[in-house]
Amino acid sequence: MLLVVAFAILVIFGMFALVQKNPDGSPSNSGITLLPSRPERNFALADEKWNFKFPRDLGAHPQFQTEWWYYTGNLFDQNGRQFGYQLTFFRRAINPEPLTERTSNWATNQVYLAHFTITDVLQKQHYQKEIISRGALGLAGVQLNPDFQVNLFDWTIRQIGEYQYELKAESEGFSIQLMLTDQKGIILNGDQGLSKKGPEIGNASYYFSQTRLDSTGIVTIADQAYSVTGNSWMDHEFGSSTLGPSQIGWDWFSLQMDNNFELMLFQLRENDGSISSTSSGTLVDSDSSTIRLGNEDFEIQVLETWKTDDGFTYPSQWRISSKTEKFDLTVTPVLADQENRFFFRYWEGSVRFEGLYQGQHVTGYGYVELTGYAQSMQGVF
Repeated sequence: MLLVVAFAILVIFGMFALVQKNPDGSPSNSGITLLPSRPERNFALADEKWNFKFPRDLGAHPQFQTEWWYYTGNLFDQNGRQFGYQLTFFRRAINPEPLTERTSNWATNQVYLAHFTITDVLQKQHYQKEIISRGALGLAGVQLNPDFQVNLFDWTIRQIGEYQYELKAESEGFSIQLMLTDQKGIILNGDQGLSKKGPEIGNASYYFSQTRLDSTGIVTIADQAYSVTGNSWMDHEFGSSTLGPSQIGWDWFSLQMDNNFELMLFQLRENDGSISSTSSGTLVDSDSSTIRLGNEDFEIQVLETWKTDDGFTYPSQWRISSKTEKFDLTVTPVLADQENRFFFRYWEGSVRFEGLYQGQHVTGYGYVELTGYAQSMQGVF
């Protein structure tokens, strides 16, 4: 995910106080400022291939300014009732690590943000919640010892086995608890994990996925618990200067086919309405082998649109096709209104699709992320 996302973290953090305060209201000596810094001046850039090692790279990369851990999935109860979910954790470094040691327990240069949503397809409801905290005092953070874990308050993803993870989040009126089992291992997107987004040096991220996570657990809505099974998807990205100066947003797709293939695509939109040549994708075979897709290898055609109550228009059905890889899919949201209205507005929702792959009929479910329709991403990433 570009966000995923996904994110407008720079804008979000800029809305908070420029000087941090202790619980008693006195100024903190943490030295944190939430003014945006130019990432290319202070932070590491995604400008060459990364030597990925796991589980190390499941964790945080604080030398880069922005990072996220993104989970989505489509779940079904025993009667076929469908729920979509999103749980995304964002890390944003305010400044590079200071040269002097900080003595305050509140001191940190990391801020964490999380988005949690559940889409109840039957009831046509999209529940959403956002929380934010500094990465100190155990309120939020990432660890690898003894195993990978990311948390923001009690929202958590933690590794509980070699290929197993536990996901938990709860908000007023809705919650989720899942066991995730990785079926395909780590998938590197782009050029061996280096995902170019723009023409300039550093307009890129390091990007890997787990494209098929077997999922079982409980979804609770309004005190009603539903035992569910299904599939989830994980994206992990980190970088410091992702988008180019003329790019306003992106359309991102993760699709899980019923033939055990997966497809990730994103197209980056320019402010003149054109599509960036750095748009790309990854096709994952049933044996976890991958085919890298360039912008010239696929086409995304908008078939329908949906308008918000305050007049913004989002795409709401697509035809996605490739002559080189021979797929032709029609992708439709399970619910038109899956817009997230946090500090940053974007559409993130469950979709279903059907069509042809290599001449065979396929169906499946996935997630789509749409940014830059209610507000531009220019200057944010």
